[in-house]
Amino acid sequence: MSPQKSINDVGLPGGHPALDFVNTVDSRGERWGPDFLNSYDDLVAWACRLGVIDDEERRILLVNAGRSTSDAEHELGRAKELREALCRLFLAEVDESSISEDDLELVADMARHAQSQRSLRRVAGNIEWRRADAKDLDAISNRVAHLAAELLTSRDRGRPVRACQGPNCGWLFLDRSRGGHRRWCSDKTCGSHARVRKFRAVKAD
Repeated sequence: MSPQKSINDVGLPGGHPALDFVNTVDSRGERWGPDFLNSYDDLVAWACRLGVIDDEERRILLVNAGRSTSDAEHELGRAKELREALCRLFLAEVDESSISEDDLELVADMARHAQSQRSLRRVAGNIEWRRADAKDLDAISNRVAHLAAELLTSRDRGRPVRACQGPNCGWLFLDRSRGGHRRWCSDKTCGSHARVRKFRAVKAD
């Protein structure tokens, strides 16, 4: 029996933090799950891996979460609500289907909170947006929502969002392939499994 994966083992094939956030569910294909976000600590660990927060912010958030486990649990649920809304929005882009206004408003509301924590500063001769340190437990969700909103509204990214065609996958990724016809989140996993299935089907005939 193989050991259960943790949030630190999850692959990051999305090409964007918002897509990798959606991919914190192991499978969105023929089956759903398991979920890798099982605690607020998992959410913090994921955010640190992706650079959504830094090491000092990680320390602060874990301390604050330890002071109120009920608030941390609430924010974990809120993060998962955002994750599923983002999944539906990006899949609507993939399928060119209708989108939920409730999902859009959820993302917009969280993104506004993130934007309110940013200020303009002069850095090395340039004026840049600088974000306030993450101290509140909702900081991660709000930052992910802001990143997702930027991706959803980008008109010049030139890279479509795709859903992996592996039967037990469904992970999302930005298609950076030269021809724009990438089918798998990873050629080494879902792509390899697909080739094995095809080979076995041919031999069976």
